[in-house]
Amino acid sequence: MADTETEIDLPSEVYLSELKEKSPTDLLAYAEMLDVENASSLRTQDMLFAILKELAEQEVQIIGRGVIEVLQDGFGFLRSPESNYLPGPDDIYVSPGVLKKAGLKTGDTVEGPIAEPGENERYFALTDVTSINFESPEKARQKVHFDNLTPLYPEERLNMESKDPTKKDRSGRVIDIVSPIGKGQRALIVAPPRTGKTVLLQNIAASIEENHPECYLLVLLIDERPEEVTDMKRSVKGEVISSTFDEPPTRHVAVAEMVIEKAKRLVEHGRDVVILLDSITRLGRAYNTTVPSSGKVLTGGVD
Repeated sequence: MADTETEIDLPSEVYLSELKEKSPTDLLAYAEMLDVENASSLRTQDMLFAILKELAEQEVQIIGRGVIEVLQDGFGFLRSPESNYLPGPDDIYVSPGVLKKAGLKTGDTVEGPIAEPGENERYFALTDVTSINFESPEKARQKVHFDNLTPLYPEERLNMESKDPTKKDRSGRVIDIVSPIGKGQRALIVAPPRTGKTVLLQNIAASIEENHPECYLLVLLIDERPEEVTDMKRSVKGEVISSTFDEPPTRHVAVAEMVIEKAKRLVEHGRDVVILLDSITRLGRAYNTTVPSSGKVLTGGVD
């Protein structure tokens, strides 16, 4: 092991997000380079945890980033967008002291150095906060709480028409003419099944990326097929968060609430946020399933 360590030229610091972006094959090769035991038999998240522990033992500074979820017990965890905010072994523990010092709330995107777990601990721990919602912690102290912000009618328009002359799809232009959308507005796509709603959402996402790079784009897929999620991730540059049909309704609700909390925190920092949700019908059904039954049932089994 000592000979191997001298041969490996490790950087002084490693970003956790860069490791998570690696493909499973590249991650396995990296784990084998670090001499992680039984790397090939580990799940991706467990392998990532083993890599982090090995790097920490070799005194490499690890920088973690995630969206914080504050639990009722007073502490929190940095959840990863790559795992759709599912709890996992690579989550980062945030102590009540760090939460209070930085004034963190559920939905804040936090970055900072992390320390390896102690003898009786399971998770890496955030030791300091260097960035909150892509800004310095000093700026975060001046933000206004979302509930105290004033809702206004939209004054700025989101242009949906693509400037690419080679693009044959004109759905964005049709939206601009028939139903223009402004920043701060809610819009609903109502259509029968198999009529191209998902493709229209992809076109809207592409138009926002092209015409409004200042907007932070969140695509939330609820109760969709896994292959549709993959297709959306490959065609959209924004952040795609999903809870597929094999997940329980409680999971759909948890993911949706995490996304809306993240959007609120970004708005508090003065960012423009666009959420594309597919589908609100299935999300409503998930909420209806999770609430206690009142005994009164409407048409379609809605409580």
